[in-house]
Amino acid sequence: MEIEIATIGGYEEVGRQMTAVRTGDDIVIFDMGLNLSQVLIHDNVETETMHSLDLIDMGAIPDDRIMSDLEGDVQAIVPTHGHLDHIGALSKLAHRYDAPIVGSPFTIELVKQQIDSENKFNVNNDLLKMSAGEAMSIGESGNVELEFVHVTHSIIDAINPVIHTPEGAIVYGLDKRIDHSPVLEDPIDMKRFREIGREDNGVLCYIEDCTNAGRKGRTPSESHARSHLEDTIRSIEDYDGGIVATTFSSHVSRVSSLVEFAKDIDRQPVLLGRSMEKYSGAAERLGFVDLPDDVGMYGHRKSVDRTFKRIMKEGKENYLPIVTGHQGEPRAMLTRMGRGETPFELENGDKVIFSARVIPEPTNEGQRYQSERLLKMQGARIYDEIHVSGHLREEGHYQMLDALQPQHIIPAHQNLEGLSPYVDLAESQGYALGRDLHVTRNGNIVQLVG
Repeated sequence: MEIEIATIGGYEEVGRQMTAVRTGDDIVIFDMGLNLSQVLIHDNVETETMHSLDLIDMGAIPDDRIMSDLEGDVQAIVPTHGHLDHIGALSKLAHRYDAPIVGSPFTIELVKQQIDSENKFNVNNDLLKMSAGEAMSIGESGNVELEFVHVTHSIIDAINPVIHTPEGAIVYGLDKRIDHSPVLEDPIDMKRFREIGREDNGVLCYIEDCTNAGRKGRTPSESHARSHLEDTIRSIEDYDGGIVATTFSSHVSRVSSLVEFAKDIDRQPVLLGRSMEKYSGAAERLGFVDLPDDVGMYGHRKSVDRTFKRIMKEGKENYLPIVTGHQGEPRAMLTRMGRGETPFELENGDKVIFSARVIPEPTNEGQRYQSERLLKMQGARIYDEIHVSGHLREEGHYQMLDALQPQHIIPAHQNLEGLSPYVDLAESQGYALGRDLHVTRNGNIVQLVG
């Protein structure tokens, strides 16, 4: 069986992920993501109203024109999880393919919202939910199967998809960390990865997320971040002024911990910002999280400002707003608070908790710097870096290679400089660049079996 892998997006940067795997006459696409930094450098860009070709020219979404070089029919589009760098281009590109979008339940809920907000294209692809541990047949041959393996990441319900072929398995390893004590869901299914590495013809190819490959050691568990967060909030529970927290809106596990610890210090948690409402609301509807009945979620600007007015009237010491803006995004809640554009008045000594780290990219770093300066000018005290990454470090990568023992490796999710530590690790394990270790770029095709 001929097997080719088209590396379409995310092989020269972190963002706009897209990979296509051809097995014989059948093609499966993994991820269709957005490179948010390419959007943020333009003022007031509304991607919902833009044409896909303009977004491709901006470098914001994958250039999928290479798909015409693959001989076969797309049978499925598989987003691995609900982050925008993996689903943000589905509303712009998926309608070009006569194939269902297959994802885990929470991911499909977020994809549906993404498609519903699209104003340029009609995306009518079927949306199919498949849970981790389940599999489906691909194509009509009957000898190719798609399986979902549960992984842990900084968003719930993430999976690594596996294509089983007569030549061996193809494991798409974006994005994950090895977490044995997560907060809201099951640990990563390392047992299944080890089984896949040793059954039938083993693993033909492993495509791996290299975001933190250059960092030594292993990535701590989400339970580590939860303990750090609890310790931080307990340390300021006697403060009688304003306490504000921000984190990734998509990080429902972290949001749920913030809600719980706010209650523990007798403050009323309230979720503010459109994306806060979107992710936590979807997680609650699907039963992934059980938030207290009195936790308000407000996304619309007017309802957010009404809530801020109520907080100021009833006393900041009674509330803990959990807001958007951890990266200093210009229109997010925390940035507006720093600019004095909300009814919430920051005063000298008020606490701002960043339960997130700056995504190491110039646009984000600049925006976050501005946001912190504005907050400090109003007298805010900053509690920073209360976070653990959702990506593997060096020892996690070693564990995955040991579990899967792949014949071929394709590193992804980084620029060429960021891929080099993973290349070093792979070479130390006997792989050779150009033989079975394939460093590639966007728009290339790697032929594994001819």
